[in-house]
Amino acid sequence: MARATRKIEILHAASKIVSERGIFNLTLEAAAIEAGVSKGGLLYHFPSKEALVKGMVDHLAENYRHKIATSVEESSKEKGKWIRAYADVTFNNPYPNKEMHAGLLAAKAVNSDLLDPIRDLYNEWQDEIEGDGIDPIKATIIRLATDGIWLSELFDIHYLGEEKKQEIYMKLKNWIDE
Repeated sequence: MARATRKIEILHAASKIVSERGIFNLTLEAAAIEAGVSKGGLLYHFPSKEALVKGMVDHLAENYRHKIATSVEESSKEKGKWIRAYADVTFNNPYPNKEMHAGLLAAKAVNSDLLDPIRDLYNEWQDEIEGDGIDPIKATIIRLATDGIWLSELFDIHYLGEEKKQEIYMKLKNWIDE
């Protein structure tokens, strides 16, 4: 368990660097220092910067995959359960360390192929959302609105504020149930 914990600490440290200082300041040395491990300790888990960024993306993808799958399983409503789970997790139950999303930015900068786990997830989810028992265009618009709010916060473009965000979330949920 210590190794898995150390690995996650390194991923969080790398994400913090990208989030606070930018992708060009993410080096293996900087990530090791931020995580409080030796460079050798970091290299044990991540032998290259690309491997580190891949780890960031994979970790984030697996976290979201698990949360959405759990939400779908727990849904008491069959119709719209995938899009409801997607919106719920994105609005109310995101990854606890928001800096972890910076791994997506790092992947785009380092090697956009590293985004493939997220692309694969989105393709899976889009198929599920479109077959979710509600109008597929409506479901896609709800996903895109949810993504838009998340991305505007990720890129620090515009923050709506919690109250307005919750109002939008409730409107989207109501639209799912119409």
